[in-house]
Amino acid sequence: MLLLPSAADGQSTAITHALTSASTFCQVEPVGRWFEAFVKRRNRNASASFQELEDKKELSEESEDEELQLEEFPMLKTLDPKDWKNQDHYAVLGLGHVRYKATQRQIKAAHKAMVLKHHPDKRKAAGEPIKEGDNDYFTCITKAYEMLSDPVKRRAFNSVDPTFDNSVPSKSEAKDNFFEVFSPVFERNSRWSNKKNVPKLGDMNSSFEDVDAFYSFCRDERRWIEKQNRATRAQRKKEEMNRIRTLVDNAYSCDPRIKKFKEEEKAKKEAEKKAKAEAKRKEQEAKEKQRQAELEAARLAKEKEEEEVRQQALLAKKEKDIQKKAIKKERQKLRNSCKTWNHFSDNEAERVKMMEEVEKLCDRLELSSLQCLNETLTSSTKEVGKAALEKQIEEINEQIRKEKEEAEARMRQASKNAEKSTGGGGNGSKHWSEDDLQLLIKAVNLFPAGTNSRWEVIANYMNIHSSSGVKRTAKDVIGKAKSLQKLDPHQKDDINKKAFDKFKKEHGVVPQADNATPSERFEGPCTDFTPWTTEEQKLLEQALKTYPVNTPERWEKIAEAVPGRTKKDCMKRYKELVEMVKAKKAAQEQVLNASRAKK
Repeated sequence: MLLLPSAADGQSTAITHALTSASTFCQVEPVGRWFEAFVKRRNRNASASFQELEDKKELSEESEDEELQLEEFPMLKTLDPKDWKNQDHYAVLGLGHVRYKATQRQIKAAHKAMVLKHHPDKRKAAGEPIKEGDNDYFTCITKAYEMLSDPVKRRAFNSVDPTFDNSVPSKSEAKDNFFEVFSPVFERNSRWSNKKNVPKLGDMNSSFEDVDAFYSFCRDERRWIEKQNRATRAQRKKEEMNRIRTLVDNAYSCDPRIKKFKEEEKAKKEAEKKAKAEAKRKEQEAKEKQRQAELEAARLAKEKEEEEVRQQALLAKKEKDIQKKAIKKERQKLRNSCKTWNHFSDNEAERVKMMEEVEKLCDRLELSSLQCLNETLTSSTKEVGKAALEKQIEEINEQIRKEKEEAEARMRQASKNAEKSTGGGGNGSKHWSEDDLQLLIKAVNLFPAGTNSRWEVIANYMNIHSSSGVKRTAKDVIGKAKSLQKLDPHQKDDINKKAFDKFKKEHGVVPQADNATPSERFEGPCTDFTPWTTEEQKLLEQALKTYPVNTPERWEKIAEAVPGRTKKDCMKRYKELVEMVKAKKAAQEQVLNASRAKK
């Protein structure tokens, strides 16, 4: 909207035509001093408000330059121009009271004022005597301006300014008032920095990042001073380096914030350590809890499985008992039926023979066959029953004959293979009897792999305990052991069966006669000859350790610790183990003595 000036006194303003046109945007370009200001703002990437602040700053500096009062140096006219390097340039220009705080504008203004007052032409016009050439004191003013107007030369002069306070507070001085002591010192030394925006020392509320940045800056600045002074004054460089280093080290060691940060870091680490230990403890507790749960689940599962096995065993035992009673009943029924018919013969010898055959049938026939045969005998005539009985006897005898022939054939084959293997090793003349084979198997199990001079010990053991009188060498034993490993399972079963028969014979077990009537008390399983399992052997060994020799009723307690074994079984097994250990030691000692004798 267009703004019109207000009407004069006594006059009125009337709108003759309303402006209804809309506002329009147009581009304008700055010219003159505004263009210069625009270019500065663009190069600095600053806004107009920033430029206004800069302008205000320049105006304030100009006002300060106008207000600057120069101090006349009373010794100015007595200065020696040849000794200008050792003079106070600030005092020569009248800036002794401002010194390093003087701006370039102030230095320039001071130099201008000194030239207007002390120029040789002015003094000459005033009738003052002037020295010729560079011998006049005005040369000191010129040299002072040259030094202070050049930033590099001015910094070099400031570094050796005799009025600068180089003192470094001690640790004891800053013990209670750290910031009041060190803040002005760092502010004083910040003028040597070649970088702008020198960080401040700060206060107790400063963050760790600010404090770390401050000390890092001071240490970097120290290195800068070293670089700058390297080409000029070595001695001044060394002294300045030591001073700055002492200043920073004293401040760092006395800084209460560093102590606070260290305590916070220590507390943080302790908290992390405790949290880690607590987490580890909880993890271990969780693992232990899980392990206990798994053990409990495994125990319950094992108990359940054992209960199922026990129930199955009870069921199987019950079924077995039922079948056993049924077989016993059918056997007795068969004997009674045959006895009723007088064993189908009037001759005494034939009746005895028939009784033996009937006992064979009782031992060999299964329950179903016995039931069929008894049904035939009870429901038919004597002749039919006799024919059925004789037919069954022939089948059983034929079966026994075939089994015997097969066993003999396997034994012949085993002997032939054994002789062939030993004959290949040059020991064909040494025949291996069944007793020797059993003794070899026992010795191999008694002296397992890893025994010192194992095969010599086995050979010596056989030579001591063999009843054949044949002396065996380690080579003979190795060859025979390899041949036994090549036997098929049937041949091994035959050898083990014969070994068991021999064992029963040696221990006085008399087999039942075919014509003897089986009694109930001998039909159950005999525990005396049941082989000891690995688990039973471990239980026996543990019980022997648990109950020493002086324990009352020792063998009764040992028998209770081994389920399924009696006191007699445990004592017998213990004696066998003692004999085996003695035999083993004897064989090893004999081999050892033989080897010593050879040496």
